[in-house]
Amino acid sequence: MILGRLNHIGVATPSIADSVAFYRDVMGATQIHEPFDMPEQGVKVCFVDTPGADGALNGTQIELIEPLPGNTSIAGFLEKNPQGGQHHMCYEVPDIHAAKAEFEAMGKRVLGEPRIGAHGTPIFFLHPKDMGGVLTEIMETPKGGH
Repeated sequence: MILGRLNHIGVATPSIADSVAFYRDVMGATQIHEPFDMPEQGVKVCFVDTPGADGALNGTQIELIEPLPGNTSIAGFLEKNPQGGQHHMCYEVPDIHAAKAEFEAMGKRVLGEPRIGAHGTPIFFLHPKDMGGVLTEIMETPKGGH
């Protein structure tokens, strides 16, 4: 398995609107995508692009995640962290099924089967207790780059 670049950091938030204002006004983000609902995952998502070292928008994305009504996992995270906070880190891999098989062969707990994530590519999560205390998302590298 070849672990690719850090694609994004997931940040749970009680309010995407408030978090967008923070990243724009405090952190200087200029590229903020339109929020969209992912009802099958029970979340609203908004991506914020961070600039790379050369100033171009090729840095790591921040994925803002707000629970939709009925979502228990993000809502539970926010009960423990009312202001929100880092929820997960996401790394790219060239082949999601090969990566899943390799993580399972290492004894890592895969949380569910691969499904389509917010970037429109297959993803799965790994249990934080198996990943140095960090909930880890693995996503197949989007075709055509980022």
